[in-house]
Amino acid sequence: MSGEERGGKLYRKIVQAIVADIDSGIFPVGSRLPPERDLTERFQVSRPTIREAMIALEMQGLVEARKGSGVFVLASSEANPERELDIGAFEIIEARRLLEGEVAAVAATEIDEAQLAELRELLALMAQEDSEAAEAADRRFHLAIAEATGNAVIISAVTDFWDMRFRSPLAREVLLKAGSLGTESRMAEHGRILKALEARSPVDARNAMRDHLTRVIDHLLHVTETEAVERARAESDRRRRALARRTV
Repeated sequence: MSGEERGGKLYRKIVQAIVADIDSGIFPVGSRLPPERDLTERFQVSRPTIREAMIALEMQGLVEARKGSGVFVLASSEANPERELDIGAFEIIEARRLLEGEVAAVAATEIDEAQLAELRELLALMAQEDSEAAEAADRRFHLAIAEATGNAVIISAVTDFWDMRFRSPLAREVLLKAGSLGTESRMAEHGRILKALEARSPVDARNAMRDHLTRVIDHLLHVTETEAVERARAESDRRRRALARRTV
């Protein structure tokens, strides 16, 4: 892809290219799309971007992921007009990994004891069974680290990245199962971040934050192969049944 093509919503550019191939008959209804590996080579993007494009196509009812068999074309764009899905979860988390790694490094040199005490309390709250409360503590943990930098622009950027995922239908679709990362992993990874901040180590804080968000991306790659894809297919089936009822 050219420099211009690399900007913006990468997954959507792939969706548009594949939709064009479907509409032109290169991938007719009933055919199987090329394997993920071939698509990453064709578009020169990462696996997460290809995965996001496949989920977006499935959410639009154009394709169906069949476990163990591949992704098959269900319809053309004429039957299923494109709808705006906005930024995907992988793009958001990859951006967070870049930004929040550096934020943690800065925070390690600026954080005070009161802020560390809050992080310890938030870490304890993440262990509770109430998933919504644990998620809220997780969000607050990351924002508290941003606040420790004392930079209003950084605080605003980290807050926006967190909230962006709830404004995007595609991101929400993928992140619905993000909580299944597991309490044990959540506690261990955030505990390592806290330990690095307590040690006032920018290098360790940066690495701990990046490792945590890398783990989230890896987890979402696994999730989108199973639960999230099945959820998208169920939603597509629901829309098709609703349409069938209206046309009877």
